[in-house]
Amino acid sequence: MSITAERRTALIGEYQAGPTDTGSPEVQVALLSERISNLTEHLKTHAKDFHSRRGLLMLVGRRRRLLDYLKKKDQTRYESVIARIGLRR
Repeated sequence: MSITAERRTALIGEYQAGPTDTGSPEVQVALLSERISNLTEHLKTHAKDFHSRRGLLMLVGRRRRLLDYLKKKDQTRYESVIARIGLRR
């Protein structure tokens, strides 16, 4: 369910703005999206795991807040990150 270290560094490398960027909203949204997709797959097989479902909802809320922040600060960065990740909004 968690992200492996190799996958994490690959995501950071793909979405970072500079060589030392690990905490920008784009990177955080990409990491949260990966965790959300992993938890979604877990919940497809374990439908009654309500503790994981609560964690999933918390991750979705955190990603939504980061995207709202990014939309407020820079509309073009927001649009590029949702297009790259493949989110609906």
